[in-house]
Order: sequence, then C-alpha cells, then structure tokens
Amino acid sequence: MRPLADLRRSFDGPGRLDWIGLRPARKAQLVAVERATVTFDGLTDDHGRPGKRAVTLIQAEHLPVIAALVRRDSVPTDVLRRNLVISGINLTALREFGLRIGSVRLTVTAPCAPCSRMEMALGAGGYSALRGHGGWCCSVLQPGLIALGDAVVPDLD
Repeated sequence: MRPLADLRRSFDGPGRLDWIGLRPARKAQLVAVERATVTFDGLTDDHGRPGKRAVTLIQAEHLPVIAALVRRDSVPTDVLRRNLVISGINLTALREFGLRIGSVRLTVTAPCAPCSRMEMALGAGGYSALRGHGGWCCSVLQPGLIALGDAVVPDLD
C-alpha cells in the first residue's frame, strides 16, 4: 500500500485550460479570449483583485452540477465570473501544491465564494448552487502567458 503522502501527489495526467475570461470593468460582462498575459496582479485587461484573488478558477466538471442545482440544461461560463475554466484535473487536490498553466505558476489561496449577483444571474437558488462549486482564488507566483488548451499540472517542485 502506498503512503498517503504519495497518493496525494498522484494525478492521472494533466488538466486543460478550456476557457479564459476577462472582466473589463466592475460588473461588466466577461469577454472570452484565446490567450492572456498573467502578471503578479492578475490577468492583463481584467478588472480583478491583486494578491490572493488575482486569478479565479472554476472546475469545468462542476458546471453541469451548478446547472442541475438551478434546474437548467446548462450555465453559460461567463455568468459565473471566473477567469479560467479548467477540466480534467481536480482543482481541490491542487490546493495543496499549486499549479502551472503554460509558463504561469499559481498558488491556490481560498475558495471563490459566490456573490449575491448569482441570484439575478441564475435565478432563485443561484447563490447556494455555487457554494462548494464556485471555484478557487489564486495568487500569482510566476507571471507569463496562458492560452486555451494549455496543460494544467500540479506544481510539485
């Protein structure tokens, strides 16, 4: 039997960056882009919060769960107001190590809590639907470039 510490460092393979969204201004609709520059303050041209919330991520596999909880067939990615949608790797498991996307290194700092606007965007229960499924906030350890399709891997160094 493998030690628990080894199991926690074990991943089936890389994830993938499926979507990038920039918020040009507070409360503005997100703009989907194919690539972005990440600085220590977050994504260039994004009206985000520097520091512990510089970049926000959400798990693609949680989108159908959120949709089911608000009784919809699907939920548009931009409505959830996260910068990056990641598939194929468990973001919760990466919290312990951090992650690499392209040349960028991020550290997971906290769950990304839903805001009250989710009730307007998703209808009754929208806020509660995102609880536990709302993604993660990250700070930037190493700036660089990211693009759709980039591998998302644990930062095990």
